[in-house]
Amino acid sequence: MGVFFEANYLYINMLYNSFTFIVLLIITFSSFYLAKTKGTQILILIASSLTFYAFNQPILLLLLLFSASINILSSYFVVYGPAHKRKTIATVGVVANLSILIFFKYSPLFSKTFLNINHGIGEFLMTIPLPIGISFFTFQGISLIIDVYQEKYFKNSALIEKSFLRHAKTVLFFKAFFPQLISGPIVKAHDFLPQISYKKFSEIDWECTFKYLLTGYFLKMVVADNLKDFTFWIEYPHFQVQWSVKLLVMLFGYSCQIFADFAGYSLIALGLAKLFGYNFKPNFNFPYISTSFSEFWERWHISLSSFLKEYLYIPLGGNRQGNTRTYVNLITTMVLGGLWHGAAWSYAVWGLFHGLALAIERIFKNNIKIAYYDHNLFIFLKGILVFFVVTLGWLLFKLPNFEHAIQYLLSIKNNWNTLTGIRGIPYILIYSFPVIIYHFIYLLKANKKALIKKYEFLFYGFMIFAIVVNSGSAGEFIYFQF
Repeated sequence: MGVFFEANYLYINMLYNSFTFIVLLIITFSSFYLAKTKGTQILILIASSLTFYAFNQPILLLLLLFSASINILSSYFVVYGPAHKRKTIATVGVVANLSILIFFKYSPLFSKTFLNINHGIGEFLMTIPLPIGISFFTFQGISLIIDVYQEKYFKNSALIEKSFLRHAKTVLFFKAFFPQLISGPIVKAHDFLPQISYKKFSEIDWECTFKYLLTGYFLKMVVADNLKDFTFWIEYPHFQVQWSVKLLVMLFGYSCQIFADFAGYSLIALGLAKLFGYNFKPNFNFPYISTSFSEFWERWHISLSSFLKEYLYIPLGGNRQGNTRTYVNLITTMVLGGLWHGAAWSYAVWGLFHGLALAIERIFKNNIKIAYYDHNLFIFLKGILVFFVVTLGWLLFKLPNFEHAIQYLLSIKNNWNTLTGIRGIPYILIYSFPVIIYHFIYLLKANKKALIKKYEFLFYGFMIFAIVVNSGSAGEFIYFQF
């Protein structure tokens, strides 16, 4: 356990399946439900969360506490400060949050793009590390300030404590709560703050908690951690000598891997939060059954897409100002959402890729009427198209260097006679299969709900067995880097 520095990223190595985390969780859980007051419970979770974030690397706490301080002060004085300065205070708070994110996340990109990286300020900016979770807890802080300022959810800001110390404790808890601290889901203030209350052991929803945790650990440890050993060959320069069919299969496998990795993390986060009586909204809703790109973004990384819609797309004008402006707003939102994922222009290209897909889809829907549009076969073909395009886009996640991504596509085109690494193909298909089954069962539930419910214990039994006997080597969650 600990934090190590590699390629300008600060990673925390207390994985959810590590022995150290299990010990921390047991101690936290026991003391939490022995506590007699809400205030004590919150303090226990704050202490545990700060320990989780800063284990072996206390310097990380400075940034988290500094970020929390900005949001504590901004949200408090928006409510209890001079009325004529509310907008100024809220604006300064949001800008300060964004400034921290930009400095730590985008300084190297700015340096590579505009400065000489071999000396002076350019060289310094290239050395700035990216603290884990900064993208997530920064967006949460922004949601708090905007929600309090707009009073859309907090009428008369009733949930903002008059006592500054109690308010500070509440906001620090909201920012630092460990299940979502380092890789989301992005929890909005208006969803979380109303839940803060004294929690009783007898009120734990054990069945739902068990299902979230078991499914999450299975997707991460069995599916994603095994697939990563075979999709590794997507990396440059290894892919250049691989057979075209294997390159396509690996890309399919990586699509399943990134889903299993991030959806698995999100399910674990939901389960851990439920252990302490808090409910997060689901972050994934079987996205690979989507038959349109707009549906995909209603199902994939829901906390981010809903944040971008609520705090960026709608304020830009949404779809209220004509078709052309709608397309511009869609593309702008997706490009900025792409850049949120990483400090490389390939992420902006990925966002542009999805923005254009959404815009083109809307143009077709508004202007072209297709016979049999709602026919089952046509719906199936739309689903295949969406999955294919989305999977193609994931190449920019695996190969952030845009030139390498282009070379990968050229290798698919040119390597049909290069029969290298064929043996890995069956393993990729085997470990991708649970992702297909996971989505297929969801579709079956609509028509065969009673039957699936009757036999679902078999699936959970299989997942326990697979975790015990066939977990892959432990690896960092993919979204840790964002």
